[in-house]
Amino acid sequence: MKRRRSCLPIQTGSGSFAGFRFPPEVILLAVRWYLRYGLSYRDLEELLAERGIEVDHVTLYRWVQRFTPLIVEAARPCRHAVGDRWFVDETYVKVAGTWRYVYRAVDQYGQVIDVYASRERDVKAATRFFSTAIRAHGDPAKVATDRSPALARTIVELLPGVHHDTTQYANNRVEADHGRLKARLRPMRGLKRDRTASVVIRGHAFLQNSAAATTNSASNALPGLTVAAEFDELARVI
Repeated sequence: MKRRRSCLPIQTGSGSFAGFRFPPEVILLAVRWYLRYGLSYRDLEELLAERGIEVDHVTLYRWVQRFTPLIVEAARPCRHAVGDRWFVDETYVKVAGTWRYVYRAVDQYGQVIDVYASRERDVKAATRFFSTAIRAHGDPAKVATDRSPALARTIVELLPGVHHDTTQYANNRVEADHGRLKARLRPMRGLKRDRTASVVIRGHAFLQNSAAATTNSASNALPGLTVAAEFDELARVI
């Protein structure tokens, strides 16, 4: 059975919104809509304008880049402990016209464990991805991947006692899950910077887990809250 990590009571925020002309509710609404739905910044600008909120698409970009990492970090203590079976694979995104490799892992419950965008697809990148995931979640009992030599070598070095499954179709769960990220990135007019790509990819993973938590117990939302209510609560701790 999935275990939820203990979560400290919500405390008053640290003033991350100080100095902003718009209230936190508006800022987080814009960030949530952008990460959750297939919108460009100009789409988001238009939707907010229809509701009487006049904000430039450049400002929306800055909100997403500033507040997404804070929201993801604030929610980290409340997420479910991940499962002991990891499905790991790489997919591709374009940043400034150049392909980047995105390492992604999901567990047997469909929760996104971690993501990492890299310029290279090699042992160094795979090691960094696994090291971060292991440090945050501990060792899995089983890892399924394709037959990538870089992934195989990394697992041997970092997880020597783990069962490494490379059989055909073993990794279908994460390969199918890549489609959710691709669907989110498709409406965007291209990613221009590596940091921009990393923020959006991590934010999407967080929203994917949170949205799933409204219908099952396999993800990292705060207990009993919708995605919108979760954002309201997180606004108080960032």
